[in-house]
Amino acid sequence: MECSNVTFEQIKNSPEIQTYIKMEDQSLKALGFTEHAFAHVTRTAENAGNILKEMGYSEREQELGKIAGYIHDIGNIVNRIDHAQSGAVMAFRILDKMGMTPEEISIIISAIGNHDEGTAAPVNAIAAALILADKSDVRRTRVRNRDLASFDIHDRVNYAVTQSSLNFSDESDNIILELTIDTDISPVMSYFEIFMDRMLLCNKAAAYFHKSFGLVVNKQRLL
Repeated sequence: MECSNVTFEQIKNSPEIQTYIKMEDQSLKALGFTEHAFAHVTRTAENAGNILKEMGYSEREQELGKIAGYIHDIGNIVNRIDHAQSGAVMAFRILDKMGMTPEEISIIISAIGNHDEGTAAPVNAIAAALILADKSDVRRTRVRNRDLASFDIHDRVNYAVTQSSLNFSDESDNIILELTIDTDISPVMSYFEIFMDRMLLCNKAAAYFHKSFGLVVNKQRLL
């Protein structure tokens, strides 16, 4: 694969990209969605890179995973509907302008265009890592609303998660999402009610790496 000199640090420090991330999160805030700003995209980027590292991919492929993770949600500035496809088109323009090679652009935009569970598929290693990293970011700090009485099911489920970690290694046959859920805030069943499609997608992504996806909640293996 021909490599360009576009780095993750350049992406992270780009004023243009920072603006798109800030503005897409403001749009989602207005629509009542959980946090999709710098905390989410940074966590997604780092986890995507770490997954690829543990699965034995090259340093450049790890970096491409981090780049895809950092800019995967910018399409929300256009509309939440089809934001993966909008984001892929936006990413093409940004990365092309920065001088990234067509091959690397192709890998990243196919990953971004395939990360949303409505239309997603692990079409390459970067896409598989992005899916796992994005869908496993469940945590209390993503909830903007602090009025428990007015929580919808998404607020309740995310707020109930007091700890989360994605555990993986080349030696294990599993990629495990481990959650600690406060069941006084939300029953475990509510998690499955809103996240089942995401978990099925994570299973497909794990299978790309010849792994099984597992879910552990409050130290009990559920998937």
